[in-house]
Amino acid sequence: MNLLFKALADPTRRQILEQLRIKDRSAGEIANAFDITKPSVSHHLALLKQAQLVMAHRKGQSIIYSLNTTVFQDLLTWIYTIKDPHSPKKDGEGE
Repeated sequence: MNLLFKALADPTRRQILEQLRIKDRSAGEIANAFDITKPSVSHHLALLKQAQLVMAHRKGQSIIYSLNTTVFQDLLTWIYTIKDPHSPKKDGEGE
């Protein structure tokens, strides 16, 4: 969960997620939308992958990035659980 919040804390990474919300993109397409170096974009993508917010797959010579919506669903479930003190906890939560 810490990696998730660290990834979401950065505005550039949030903008990358917004791009991927619209459609899957290659690293080059993502980099073209920013005024930062390609290694910096690669660093942001690596952190997003580490937090499991994005998935990557090879298509020819390109790597295509897409959103991992499962992580967002898990995050929303956690937020609703925090908000509602009467909701049942999963095994191991709250310890």
